[in-house]
Amino acid sequence: MSEVLVSIVCNAYNHEAYIAQAIESFLKQKTNFNFEILINDDASTDNTAEIIRAYESQSPDIINAMYQTENQHSKGVRICGINESRAVGKYIALCEGDDYWTDPYKLQKQVDFLENNEDVSLCVHGATIIEGRTDKPLYKVRPADRSKYFSTEDIIFGGGGLFPTNSMVYRREDSVVRPAFYYSSFVGDYPLTIFLSLVGKVYYLDEIMSTYRYAVPGSWTEREYLNSERRINHYKAMERMLAGVNDYTDNAYASVIRKTILKDKIYLHLEQKRLNELAEKDLNDFYNELKEKKEIYGFYKGLSKKEKLMIHLNRFSPNSLKVLVKIRRAFS
Repeated sequence: MSEVLVSIVCNAYNHEAYIAQAIESFLKQKTNFNFEILINDDASTDNTAEIIRAYESQSPDIINAMYQTENQHSKGVRICGINESRAVGKYIALCEGDDYWTDPYKLQKQVDFLENNEDVSLCVHGATIIEGRTDKPLYKVRPADRSKYFSTEDIIFGGGGLFPTNSMVYRREDSVVRPAFYYSSFVGDYPLTIFLSLVGKVYYLDEIMSTYRYAVPGSWTEREYLNSERRINHYKAMERMLAGVNDYTDNAYASVIRKTILKDKIYLHLEQKRLNELAEKDLNDFYNELKEKKEIYGFYKGLSKKEKLMIHLNRFSPNSLKVLVKIRRAFS
């Protein structure tokens, strides 16, 4: 194969029901450049590895797979790092083995933009989120209603769900050496996105070009994020990571980081039904921030009517909230 421009990085673990669809979506990419597909199977206990081997034997010049004999994730190893260290392309494109791309021109569109805009370090796009077990469409991730640049402040406050991981295409040279804060959390896409926004510009293409499966059996979301205790640990890890961003940037983003940590605490308190424990000043400050930026971040969009009511009561009539809590406890 002649020079490779893009390295597709795909990590798989027990994805026998999905990995073929992912690989097929890679192979269907129509480009005027060469790309390689790097797959790392993290010692799957199902038939994932066999499926990957079959595709690798059919396309040995494009697919380069690794087959772990011991699960590396359980040892705390950054799986993405294993794969990316093998990449030779100018650009890295991410997609997990249980997700897939839906636009055959996705890579071409993103690479064209990056080639024409050397100050851009990361290009992302929209995606459809589907339920992991049934493939039922849930919603679309569109962080904006038009193509646009996102600032570091936007990305910090937007959180890990702002951009779909399988939409990310970035310059390999920009991500070789990563700061300490990248390694301080359980997930890598959010801190990586923050870091890339510090290296260069981040551009969002307002097109739906991939599908992300939510809560696939055995996935990180199901194991960690849907478990209440582990979710608390996740929030704490995110707070540590953001503190690391503060240190790395000499507090240049201290204000938005404080608001982001407060936002995460609101989510956590909502889940634990302890919203009234938040400091009134902090909640008022955050409420005012929402009024200024809700058209960008859509914080309320993800809340139920009950949760919205709790926030407003806590801000405008905290005594009423306490009364409602007491009434509920009396009849529960």
